[in-house]
Amino acid sequence: MAIPHAIILTTRKQESTMSIDCRTRRHCDRRPLDRDEVFDSLIPAALSNNAELAARGLIYKRLPALTFSVDGRSVTLYERNGALRIEAGEASESAVVSLDSSALSDLVQDWATTMGLAMNSRVKMTRGNFEHWIGWEPIFRALFDGRPVHEPGAISISDRNGSDLNLNRSFELDDDPAEISHFLHQAGFLHLRGVFTECEMAAVSADLDASLARARPDDGASWWAGDSKGVQQAVRILFFHEQSAALAELLRDDRLGWLADITGDNLGGDDEGTGWLSAEGLIKPLDIQTGLSDLPWHKDCGQGRHSYYCNGLTIGLSITGADERSGALGVVPGSHRANIQPAGKDDSLDLPALKLVTQTGDLTVHCSDTLHRAYPPIERPRKVVYTGFRQPLMKGDTMEEVPVAKQRAARAQLTNVQNRIAGAGTNTG
Repeated sequence: MAIPHAIILTTRKQESTMSIDCRTRRHCDRRPLDRDEVFDSLIPAALSNNAELAARGLIYKRLPALTFSVDGRSVTLYERNGALRIEAGEASESAVVSLDSSALSDLVQDWATTMGLAMNSRVKMTRGNFEHWIGWEPIFRALFDGRPVHEPGAISISDRNGSDLNLNRSFELDDDPAEISHFLHQAGFLHLRGVFTECEMAAVSADLDASLARARPDDGASWWAGDSKGVQQAVRILFFHEQSAALAELLRDDRLGWLADITGDNLGGDDEGTGWLSAEGLIKPLDIQTGLSDLPWHKDCGQGRHSYYCNGLTIGLSITGADERSGALGVVPGSHRANIQPAGKDDSLDLPALKLVTQTGDLTVHCSDTLHRAYPPIERPRKVVYTGFRQPLMKGDTMEEVPVAKQRAARAQLTNVQNRIAGAGTNTG
């Protein structure tokens, strides 16, 4: 397809040098850790390096001590004299969680977060509030990864001259790529205007309508949600790029592909840096009361693996546009640089949220570690397609080959996640 911006697009790769890569772990280094190795070796080693850092976060978040009960053995993490400590057994004032060795191994290696374990029924809270368990997530990242828990004033968001960044700014394809890159690095998101035409979006919209009509609750390729009358409806089509020829063409278009190079990271991982993730088609209906349609505040790494994947880019193609009445996307600027809980928005978070008002054919872009949410539409439904780019493997890294069918099944299972989260937090006293 002939693109008017072709000359500009082909020069972007040379001009962009900024990186959003903040990974610290390699896939090939992850291995199964048994309970005693974690309790007797890994945690004490982490405490020798980061006991004060983790304790500072625990004190700031005002969380109770936490007891792990794993396969018949318990240990408690608690703060004393400004340092995090470990002791055998269960403390009387602590929150208590029960999990197996496999879940513990995944938690300490950042393969699964506190919320990720809950979403997959791998943890049970037996004493304390479920919010305590979720709140401990940034403490774990401070302990095991040395990332300070975010406190007010720690993140500044500046333009290239050092002044406060205009967070309401949006861009067009002809704008200075250095400005676009800097904004993304600082704010963790972009709003790009008029990238695709209304005609192109109408074709994608028609394909999405057809896919939604074909969807069935047990097809393993869609998510479902219920309205106030209990009526279930398809709200997300997984692997939508396989069902829409119109979308498949746009995913190969230079107007989208140049974003793989805007960070200087060769996102996508192939020789050209233009490999994209699978695309999902979403509709945001009115009056949704249950299910995963209008997702609350979260990071795309909210289930885990931040240190293996972040930051990649998530890209939204606005099929219908969105505003205050039709469920605009919400983002928290700068949150991609803050160690905060990746599920829910902490009331103490000092970074302000904003809504991205888009028109048909616009793009929204956000880093995988940017806190964002879907506001429920109150007047008109909206449609959007999400795709994205990921970081290439780190030098010397290898990744276990997971069958495509298994990957798809795991993605499809998330539609029933609410019941699993409720089961993890039965004691809310």
